[in-house]
Amino acid sequence: MEPGQQSIHKYLVIRCKEGDRRAQNELYSIFAKAMFNTCRRMMGNDEDGRDVMQDGFIDAFTKIENLRDEVTFGAWLKRIMINHCINALKKKRLEVFNFDEKFDIPDKSDDSLNDDFTQTEIKRIMKAIDQISDGCKTVLNLYLFEGYDHKEIGQILAISESASKSQYSKARVKIRKVLEKTT
Repeated sequence: MEPGQQSIHKYLVIRCKEGDRRAQNELYSIFAKAMFNTCRRMMGNDEDGRDVMQDGFIDAFTKIENLRDEVTFGAWLKRIMINHCINALKKKRLEVFNFDEKFDIPDKSDDSLNDDFTQTEIKRIMKAIDQISDGCKTVLNLYLFEGYDHKEIGQILAISESASKSQYSKARVKIRKVLEKTT
């Protein structure tokens, strides 16, 4: 993130702490797409992803007074979203991912993603991911897509760091096997 963006976010967070609804709307506009993509991947469908995202934003704006460093708003918000997703999944006992539905594929303006082969491969990999266990999918998502390390994943999911590494390793092996079968 560039320094100019950080100061804009800091300014908006300070305004939010003062109760400015326009600042909340601006922050929502800035972060909604990224937070939806995170929630969508974890929840498995657009509707649940959107619901959890909305709850997460409400929670964030309600608790914004607790944010100590306004520059870290994005990371703080993402953590809230992931916690809401995990809590919703535990509560509903839903499958963690369902990649048979639409999946947030990277920006199509990138020339390397414009060909049909690449799009087909992405869909093939996502279907393979859908065939692994929920525990493996959760760890894989947090590690690959969300960028958490195994220690952080262990804390989020209340498992050991080695269990997180094990689940990630199992996920990779299982995905390779599924992909080999479909070649």
